[in-house]
Amino acid sequence: MLNTQILLSAQTLDIQSCIDWIMSPESGGIDVFIGTVRNATKGKKVLKLDFEAYEPMAISEMNKIAAQAFERWPVQKILIHHRTGLLQVGEVPVVIAVSAAHRDAAFDACRYIIDTLKQTVPIWKKESFEDGDVWVAAHP
Repeated sequence: MLNTQILLSAQTLDIQSCIDWIMSPESGGIDVFIGTVRNATKGKKVLKLDFEAYEPMAISEMNKIAAQAFERWPVQKILIHHRTGLLQVGEVPVVIAVSAAHRDAAFDACRYIIDTLKQTVPIWKKESFEDGDVWVAAHP
């Protein structure tokens, strides 16, 4: 059984609980990626983001990505949490955490997970700007 924690939630992501879960005595390296809502996209001021997901497929894809990372790198634990709903500038829509005996595996697996999540997981966001709203793939 793979040691994973996968979450898709409308609730605020608890970064400290993510770090607490990923820690283990066997881990010499832990890599944590925290994605935040930035205040501008392509020079336009962002007011807020609204995330939607096709939940059954999104959870399935996130589990698949974690399994692929376990196959490719000698990692010990993987956490993938993603928000849905309305988020303001500065809020956290995604947390990826990976633990491994050595840092290289943790870094490489973490980058693979966030990059693959952006390409394959069915999550969309509506970007709200001062001059209107635009729906886009959450992770272009």
